[in-house]
Amino acid sequence: MGVGITIKDAVKIFDGKTIIDKLNLNIRPGEFFTLLGPSGCGKTTLLRMVAGFNSIEGGDFYFDDKRINDLDPSKRNIGMVFQNYAIFPHLSVRKNVEFGLTNSKMTKDAIKIRTDKFLKLMQIEQYASRMPNQLSGGQQQRVAIARALCIEPHVLLMDEPLSNLDAKLRVEMRSVIRSMQKQIGITTIYVTHDQEEAMAVSDRIAVMNGGVIQQIGSPKDIYQRPANTFVASFIGRSNLMNGTLTVKDGKCYLSLLDYEVEIQNVREEFKKNQDVVVSIRPEEFLLDSENSAGVSGTVSDCIFLGLNTHFIVKLADGTEIETIQVSKIDALLKQGSPVKLALDISKINIFTADGSENILTGVKNDSNEEA
Repeated sequence: MGVGITIKDAVKIFDGKTIIDKLNLNIRPGEFFTLLGPSGCGKTTLLRMVAGFNSIEGGDFYFDDKRINDLDPSKRNIGMVFQNYAIFPHLSVRKNVEFGLTNSKMTKDAIKIRTDKFLKLMQIEQYASRMPNQLSGGQQQRVAIARALCIEPHVLLMDEPLSNLDAKLRVEMRSVIRSMQKQIGITTIYVTHDQEEAMAVSDRIAVMNGGVIQQIGSPKDIYQRPANTFVASFIGRSNLMNGTLTVKDGKCYLSLLDYEVEIQNVREEFKKNQDVVVSIRPEEFLLDSENSAGVSGTVSDCIFLGLNTHFIVKLADGTEIETIQVSKIDALLKQGSPVKLALDISKINIFTADGSENILTGVKNDSNEEA
């Protein structure tokens, strides 16, 4: 089991500009924790502060109860995996993996046993005598991971480790990484901007923007009940529409253009007449004939992709909406066909007019925990 990581009021300043300001975070022992966000959001900066590669201008960092702010990176007992592999081109696979042990007090036999263990774990034992230039990108990244793990660190840090691989290899390697982490139980912080990758490997995800954690939760929690419109837009695809919430006889009704529907899961403090922003994922629309209840629109494009068909629907106010429907055996709706878009109201999300808060019940956000 790995260590727990606690970050209290972290501050990072570059060239007089505050990049991260009083950030708090708890990572559980043995957890696969991902920092997810767009380029420049501060996720790699935070990872490098944990590693000791960036200075800390404020706050406290702990591994379990041990404060690590002033510890040299070599004393933090971390393994690090980089985007560009960073393996030594002049050393064989075996020599790369055992590199971190060469200055230890372990015997040669003990080093071989340890190295063999991680060569086998990463399924590269058959390449032990090869040089890096004889390996594929995926194989080189397996070497980098084995080398990071061979020192048996308390924490594994991974910075965009799959971004240099092609799409097929990325899918394969994220399965390898997830399986490895579960086998060893090491506390892992993983940095990526790829939301699908984050959802595939993580126990929990912290979505970051502008140096601020927007939401922390399981992939399911974040996808189904995003805390704000930034998270709703960044995790998966989402149509954002302006609407109004109206309270009549104690019941809440959502109005979108010419469509009104009752909403039963509005939090008590938000049960009032107000403008709202509605997040509707493409699969949360129910597309039907023009005689059904729903937002009126016209099909402007449709793309058949086998199992699913993607429709672009133009609404009366000129807004274009994307919806995904399970493909039917009969003919596709043609361009110009009038349609109605009803909502799967159990899945949509409704936010305050400024997009800062989800007004529905069931939102989970661990960033509200005290570090």
